[in-house]
Amino acid sequence: MSGQTALILPLVDAAPHFGARGALLGLDLGTKTIGVAVSDPDRRLATGVETIARKQFTADAQRLLALAAERNVTGLVLGLPINMDGSEGPRAQSTRAFARNLAKLTPLPIALWDERLSTAAVERGLIEADMRRDRRAEVIDQHAAMFILQGALDRLAVLARS
Repeated sequence: MSGQTALILPLVDAAPHFGARGALLGLDLGTKTIGVAVSDPDRRLATGVETIARKQFTADAQRLLALAAERNVTGLVLGLPINMDGSEGPRAQSTRAFARNLAKLTPLPIALWDERLSTAAVERGLIEADMRRDRRAEVIDQHAAMFILQGALDRLAVLARS
């Protein structure tokens, strides 16, 4: 365990804590799985890494932190499932609790990014690509993590220019 608790901030506030360069890990937290994506060090493109079948928090966190270490990431982007009206329901509270617990295990800053519609958008895209239902189920979380991370990368690029 690290002696330092990570910062948990909205993406815009977390950006300065990521450093100028370095890969970011994007996470789509589901009840049964965690989709994982990673960016390149220049933070231009999100790529799928894997889908973790959730077991228990400790095992899930160990796998995430191992992936973060393997890829030398400088921060994490966690999709926050906000309701369409902007309120936060049980899934958002569960995501915040996961972030708080993960923050106790790593000094890496954790950015929360509004992931409204990410899974629905990804599902539509996979259907349009004519992907079979069983195959979609295998990749949906990883693709949702890519969608979340790419949205965050695009936002960070706009922030860097302003």
